[in-house]
Amino acid sequence: MKKILVFSIFFLFSFGVSAQYSGALPGYKIVSGNNWVKAKNYYLLTLLEQDKQVQSLLKADAQLSKLSQEKYNALQAAIKNCKDGLCLPAALKFTSADIELVSNRLAALYKPGNALDKLVKTQLIPSGCYILYKDETPANLLIKAWQQDAAAVNFAIGVYGEGRKPNYPVIDSISFDVHKKNYLILMYDCAAGVADVTRSNSLFFAIPLQSALTFLEINERNNAGDFEPMAATENKLAVTKIKTINWAGYPYSHILVPGAGPDNLTTPLSGEGMLRCRTAARAYFAGKAPFVVVSGGAVHPYKTRNNEAIEMRKYMIKTLHVPGYAVIIDPHARHTTTNIRNDVRIVFRYGMPFAKPGLIVTDKYQNDFIENMEKRCLNELKYVPYKLGKRLSETELEFYPVITSLQIDADEPMDP
Repeated sequence: MKKILVFSIFFLFSFGVSAQYSGALPGYKIVSGNNWVKAKNYYLLTLLEQDKQVQSLLKADAQLSKLSQEKYNALQAAIKNCKDGLCLPAALKFTSADIELVSNRLAALYKPGNALDKLVKTQLIPSGCYILYKDETPANLLIKAWQQDAAAVNFAIGVYGEGRKPNYPVIDSISFDVHKKNYLILMYDCAAGVADVTRSNSLFFAIPLQSALTFLEINERNNAGDFEPMAATENKLAVTKIKTINWAGYPYSHILVPGAGPDNLTTPLSGEGMLRCRTAARAYFAGKAPFVVVSGGAVHPYKTRNNEAIEMRKYMIKTLHVPGYAVIIDPHARHTTTNIRNDVRIVFRYGMPFAKPGLIVTDKYQNDFIENMEKRCLNELKYVPYKLGKRLSETELEFYPVITSLQIDADEPMDP
């Protein structure tokens, strides 16, 4: 009787938390599958690879097995027959017919209580990674997640295999000239490598997925996996400290400092980045928040090796004497939109109070921009990851986190 009562209380508590956050659960741990680039970009496909019961269900389906063989045959034909570099990556993508077929098969295979149902309810929904589809039925959410992952795989192959334009060509373009003769050799080697790695993998998505990961790697675009798992490594001190904080003693949960990249490859931290850090340090020592989140990836200039968040953290600790446990890094954001979005993810995943406002500390001009950034967020993310509070000064702007920030962005593989 006691066990039933405890389970009932746990269920009611979990349901209440899920409802509050549209199904996403605080404390949910992303299943990395030992590849953070794959998990952060293609989470459904990662989960399908990790779940043996789901694998058995998919492999037993005649139509999905046929699709898997067709993808393998197409790969072998491309390796044998392609005469230019662009022919090979094009053959590795999902076709619209592939995507429709898989959508139909997932709808047919999904049954209440079976392995796919459990995957959706214990992984997809609690993760929040597909939270934009929260109002769909579990079966439809699964299909929407599949369609998103398939589009994301095709996008990565298109940009980093076929040389198509990314959203921000100046900083995110392919590393190679696809029109040079030796590009065929590079693409041949990639295709042969994909064939070798997936030879014994009969899952229908194995070849396109491995192709996308291969193209990201050879272009040195595995940024999404940098420094992961951060909660257990780079941000471990802060994650531990969060559990001890008396949040009532602070007006804000944290201070967010967006990065500012230098204009050359030899300067690790820009002057603007230093000034933003100094302003944030003053706010920290004034007791406005117990943590500072420094946010920015290896962005400017093109192919820089310097990471904005890493360099800002060094400066905050060594020069400004902010305690190491108080400085949290987001080393992935490539734009102001994702400075805030990634910050919200950290707040939620690390267990900071989600209803408490954060404080953006930056220069006047960036705060002016943030106050008018909603349209850009809707265009790029399909949602606004924050609600603005008061503009306290030229350099300080309140904001409230929004749970839809957990949604994966399918067309930004370096910072999904």
